[in-house]
Amino acid sequence: MSTSTPQAPGSGAEPQTAFTGLDRQGKLVFVGLMLGMFVASLSQTIVGPAMPRIVAELGGVEHYSWIATAAMLVSAVAVPIVGKLSDLYGRRWFYLGGLAVFMIGSILAGLSQGFWFLVFARAVQGLGMGTLMPLSQTIIGDIIPPRQRGKYQGIMGAVFGVTSVVGPLIGGTVTDNFGWRWLFYLTLPIGVVAFGFILRFLHLPVSGQHGKVDYLGILTLTPGLVIALLATTWGGNTYDWGSATIIGMYAVAAVFLAAFVIIETRVSEPLLPMHLLGRPIVALSVGASFAIAVAMFGAIIYIPVYAQGVMGVSATNSGAILIPLSVAMIVTSIVVGLLITRTGRYKPFLILGGLVLVGGYLLLANLQYGDSQWHLTLAMIVIGLGLGLCMQVYTLVVQNAVAQRELGIATAAIQFFRNIGSTIGTAVLGTVMTAQMSTAIPEQLAKLPAEQMAALQQQGGLDASQLEAAVLDPSALAKLPAFLVDPIRTGMGEAMHDVFLTALPFVIAALLLSLFIKQMPLRDTLHEQDATATVEETHEFRDTTTGALAAIGASGSVTTTGEIRVVDTEERHSHRADGPAER
Repeated sequence: MSTSTPQAPGSGAEPQTAFTGLDRQGKLVFVGLMLGMFVASLSQTIVGPAMPRIVAELGGVEHYSWIATAAMLVSAVAVPIVGKLSDLYGRRWFYLGGLAVFMIGSILAGLSQGFWFLVFARAVQGLGMGTLMPLSQTIIGDIIPPRQRGKYQGIMGAVFGVTSVVGPLIGGTVTDNFGWRWLFYLTLPIGVVAFGFILRFLHLPVSGQHGKVDYLGILTLTPGLVIALLATTWGGNTYDWGSATIIGMYAVAAVFLAAFVIIETRVSEPLLPMHLLGRPIVALSVGASFAIAVAMFGAIIYIPVYAQGVMGVSATNSGAILIPLSVAMIVTSIVVGLLITRTGRYKPFLILGGLVLVGGYLLLANLQYGDSQWHLTLAMIVIGLGLGLCMQVYTLVVQNAVAQRELGIATAAIQFFRNIGSTIGTAVLGTVMTAQMSTAIPEQLAKLPAEQMAALQQQGGLDASQLEAAVLDPSALAKLPAFLVDPIRTGMGEAMHDVFLTALPFVIAALLLSLFIKQMPLRDTLHEQDATATVEETHEFRDTTTGALAAIGASGSVTTTGEIRVVDTEERHSHRADGPAER
């Protein structure tokens, strides 16, 4: 429904004007957000091509996925907490704090002398990312109404796409020429610029909401998530899936998470309001985002592994291989954003994106050792098109379906489940990779001629861990007898086939969930007009007359540096509140 029409006289709320575009202050805010998001996104993609080299130097190939998982796990825990606190106390200082924490984590990562210290440093980075990523989306929701938000979120999706192109290229080049430690230092100058930019230009009014922090929710959600994700990471790798350790961890996690759900239904200011997830449009979007995240990180993290381990390319070239996926995602994301703004419809793009992703993963899963690079390129282009069609759209759907005063926690909710999906996906796919490598490579070696096997035994033989490390380290592989290269790469190709095939059901699930997402009108202003809402829309949009910003740049609207209009819903009269702005 449209909210651009002013309310009738006597309705108790001030008229709203349609969004006419960002003014200079709003554009500067948007640029600041893009810089912060660029830094956080770059840290996720720049490390990918270097991961084989890192585990080869520091050890820990059996815990390969932890370099990515640690950051995503902590980020997943931080997202809902930061989202709710920003609704209560404002966004600006949380955003700046997240950027500072991220840069501290980058310094620690570059100084790492051991595998597990690097994992700890990545966890610190994850805490910063868990603040920056959702708040970037939330602040966009604060200043731009849903109907116009599509094109801006398309640009945000393009930022992630650009880092997907630039990150692997930089990561591979720097790793080959200067060493992987410089990957973490390179983001610091950008982070400092982003910090200064945001400190100077991002000024949002302090939230008028008041409430108690849901400490019980934090104390139950955090251990529940950490234990569950640890069990998922260790299962099938460090411990058997049916072992008492894994089963016990899942049981303990279930107790904590069940307690969290009960607490959230009883506290006055829940960390993750259950009524949001009770709305079909939110629940379906969240579930689809979870599944898409598994597919996205399955591609970004493990395609470079395939390129290095199966195709035998260098770290630099494995980063360049991701360019077709990223370019396809960038262009599609921008075009889709513009089309949504023009048409006001988003569901066709969700369905089409799911269909295209299914096709892309079928192509990826059918790759095998000996295929040309064009086979991989085609699969990546199709996957990039699918991600560009739908990845950012789910956030728009959720933001359009909630009250303005719940924008922070709603945006955090979808980012939270997206992070959970990326964490679980990376862990599960990593487990599949290591498990299949340990069997597929020896099976291929067993097919060698008897004289070659005898020669290998005379040289003392090789254990499975040496072979697994060698396939991810070109220098180590070069030291092996030449007749071992093809069997090792063939076995790695079979293992990666299973990795990509494991991600396919998640893509299908995202498509099925998207089919049931309801098409709702995109609002033209930031506030919902309760007086003209239909019964069905009122169910989807609860009262949004408190704690909302007017659109920046709209005629007669409130700017980001000044006052905020508040509507008293009990006495039904409007008044002006010149509350202090965040500085």
